[in-house]
Amino acid sequence: MSPMPSRRAAILLTALAWITVLPTGANAQSRNASTASPFFGQWELDLTRLPGTYGPAPHRVVYDFQAIGDGKWHVTVDITDRDDSVRHMAVSARPDGTMALSEGENGEADSAALMTPTPNVLVINLVRQKMLGSVRTYIVSPDGKEMTESAAATTGEGAPFVRNFHYKRLR
Repeated sequence: MSPMPSRRAAILLTALAWITVLPTGANAQSRNASTASPFFGQWELDLTRLPGTYGPAPHRVVYDFQAIGDGKWHVTVDITDRDDSVRHMAVSARPDGTMALSEGENGEADSAALMTPTPNVLVINLVRQKMLGSVRTYIVSPDGKEMTESAAATTGEGAPFVRNFHYKRLR
């Protein structure tokens, strides 16, 4: 017998190693529910770092993430437009991938599903009138001071795109 494991055995051993170190399923949800999320708090969009393809910048964008009990999060987004009008959107949901109806302005979405595959990553699926609007992935930096949003959607012509947005923690 050779001292080197077969390719199949090596793949199996690698998979088993990952299974033992990665939190998954109920284990990950239990761990996430028992610790404060790095998302909790208030975040402001860094308007100086908007993608060149974004278009006219809003005056201000603020996200607020809060724990509201029973494993649920309340996420609000306030977009202050250039004319100082405010579009307020919110959703209360468990970050387990199940759908929740949104509140407030619904030009972009009337429901959402949130999932935290790891403590510093949040995926939000936004739907409007039963049609996919966009998928947003948020990552909090290791120091907890910055959050990056990657927004994937399609143009009016149906071409896919992904844009990155950068946020600074307010509190």
